[in-house]
Amino acid sequence: MAKSLVSTEPYAAQFEALQAALPEGPLAERRLQALARFRELGFPTTRHESWKYTALRSLAGLTPAAATKSPSLDRAPALLADTPAHRLVFVNGLFRAELSDLGKLPQGAFIAPLTEALDDETLISDEESGAFALLNQALFQDGALIALERGVVLDQPIILTFVSIDEADGRSTHPRLAIRLGENSQATVIEHHMGYGEALGLSNLVSSVDLAAGAKLDHVVLQTEQAQVQHIASRRVTVGRDATYDSFGVTLGAGLSRNEIEVSLEGTGASCALDGTYLLAGTQHGDLTSTIHHRAEHTTSRETVKGALAGKARGVFQGKIVVEPGAQKTDGRMMNKTLLLSDKAEIDSKPELEIFADDVQCAHGATAGELDADALFYLRARGIPEERARALLVEAFLADVIELCPVEALRDELRDRAGRWLAEASQEEAAA
Repeated sequence: MAKSLVSTEPYAAQFEALQAALPEGPLAERRLQALARFRELGFPTTRHESWKYTALRSLAGLTPAAATKSPSLDRAPALLADTPAHRLVFVNGLFRAELSDLGKLPQGAFIAPLTEALDDETLISDEESGAFALLNQALFQDGALIALERGVVLDQPIILTFVSIDEADGRSTHPRLAIRLGENSQATVIEHHMGYGEALGLSNLVSSVDLAAGAKLDHVVLQTEQAQVQHIASRRVTVGRDATYDSFGVTLGAGLSRNEIEVSLEGTGASCALDGTYLLAGTQHGDLTSTIHHRAEHTTSRETVKGALAGKARGVFQGKIVVEPGAQKTDGRMMNKTLLLSDKAEIDSKPELEIFADDVQCAHGATAGELDADALFYLRARGIPEERARALLVEAFLADVIELCPVEALRDELRDRAGRWLAEASQEEAAA
């Protein structure tokens, strides 16, 4: 395997600088083991099959530095500002209590920054084996723990805002998120990753989601990081009997982003939806890599991802459905569709099925192409200017996937953001 051009040694130095500030206890040895394994593996290269389409050359120019204090921020931007919610704000990976508002939690609900649980060994899983997950294990300082006991239903969403402020090159943050829902509990979690500044930085988030029997989680992730940020997110989800995990991801920001999701449908009747959209322009690179394991009978999965690419942007979709032996009556479906708004934009789409059971219904597909010339001509023939006609067609293309967002209150926000992105992309195309 080819050696990565990105050295692990600056991150080992970051760990040494940070080590004295980390608490002693059960996790201390695990951190050392994770760092050693990370240094042994090195960063992935395009010779690794799952990283075939995503190179990490841009990380070579980053000399990472740990966040020792949170930069000044008077007020955090808020999604659904008029909606009552339990809000946690993190600035450069560190919790900011004065910007957060947990509100009143029902009995049996626990929401807190990880600084209150940094000695909890269960925060780290032996199944986290990738280089970025191991790096996160070694370096994480903060994050959020969300735990609901059996039967607890949260009426208000939990909104986690991760703000990055790049005052100098080298910000490297590694927050961690753990969500644990007990039997028949329900919650809505919204993540917003955004930032300010033009310096080079790395955001490396690791999430774990564990849903017990009958639990339901609606999970929305909106990523609008600044252009010089490399945004890497790894998520592992376990779904129990008759539990439901509905996820919706939106990728708008970061110069390079990769969202890696692995879902295990462990119990009979478990279901998941991994839907979303990516809107990329300029030289942005966005990678969505997902694996859904059907491990029990009568499990259901859906994945619908649509995107639009402008300028020299490159999108990557790698989706895999795996039906394990004995997982009869599985129903799994996956679709990726992409609009190429420039002849220099590129999409690499690789949907896959691996089926080891004989009584299943599974399907997958991918399409990519330009705007329909006949539809564009039809609109222009009726007096609609070309730019507006193109916008209408793109909005229509994205409309049905935005409707899949499980948080209805966010759909108008997503439509507005898509409209603004399209206007900015059109201006860039015109100026090119």
